[in-house]
Amino acid sequence: MTKQEKNQLIDDLAVTLTATDVIYIADTSELSAEATSDLRRNCFKKNVKMSVVKNTLLKKALERVEGKDFTELYDVLAGPTALMLSDTGNVPAKLIKEFRKTHERPILKAAYVE
Repeated sequence: MTKQEKNQLIDDLAVTLTATDVIYIADTSELSAEATSDLRRNCFKKNVKMSVVKNTLLKKALERVEGKDFTELYDVLAGPTALMLSDTGNVPAKLIKEFRKTHERPILKAAYVE
């Protein structure tokens, strides 16, 4: 990925984060491909946008968002990171809780609800 592509990705992510008031950061590592597909399917059904992001790109995107203070989220940006975005504050939390009844992950790392 070129530097220009990374900057474009960071800008796109920053725009998305600016427009979203509910951000969950989770660890979905060690999930099998089938379990990951199930989690993504559940997210789609509940109107939660889930994507796996690189920590450095996410941090730079968080820094570019104006009007919101994400500094407390920087400490959890280590290891595998899945970003879950929603319009409703508790939907990702309920989704994670329900999914954890049959799987060990995702593990909630942090959340930002405005």
